[in-house]
Amino acid sequence: MATLFITGIGTDVGKTIVSAIVCEALNADYWKPVQTGAEDNPDVITVQRYITNTKTVCHPSSVSLRLPASPNIAAQVENTVIQLNDISFPSTSNTLVIEGAGGILVPINEQQTFSDFVLLHGLPVIVVVRNYLGCINHTLLTLEYLKAKEIPVLAGIFNGDFSVGVKETIQAHSVVRWLNIDDTPMLNPEFIRAEANKIRPFIADFR
Repeated sequence: MATLFITGIGTDVGKTIVSAIVCEALNADYWKPVQTGAEDNPDVITVQRYITNTKTVCHPSSVSLRLPASPNIAAQVENTVIQLNDISFPSTSNTLVIEGAGGILVPINEQQTFSDFVLLHGLPVIVVVRNYLGCINHTLLTLEYLKAKEIPVLAGIFNGDFSVGVKETIQAHSVVRWLNIDDTPMLNPEFIRAEANKIRPFIADFR
């Protein structure tokens, strides 16, 4: 079973939408192992809403917490501690797309972050980048950390419109293969399918 991990350079950069696009491109299953803010709108529901292929299965999270916060903090509020052993992979023989929470160094507990989860399971990653002041620094820091930890980067994805020069600066300071997702005022299954068709040739060999 081929498995990949989708991380971001921070929160609200579009990891869930990119996860849906990658799942649609690969007909892959989706799984978010740790969901915080579960009472609002769990990401698994968002992905289910936009997927149109008949092969993708969206698996429930292993850990679901109410507070929209870092998993270690959300767990403290509920008087619990998340251990890596608590995070059991779903049963599937399909390609599996795993979505993290926030960035690669978001804590799972007081000792471990999502990078420990990725390293434990030997997962390649896709890094999602969205345009905001500071995104260049956050992107290059994320890529430098992944390189130092010898975590393979399958691709970086620019999500949406970018200010002049931002993409070029990031590309000039990295050796990652970069893909582009268009910005849209209306998210719907048609948009997800169109973007999936666009990136499929660049990631199809991962399966």
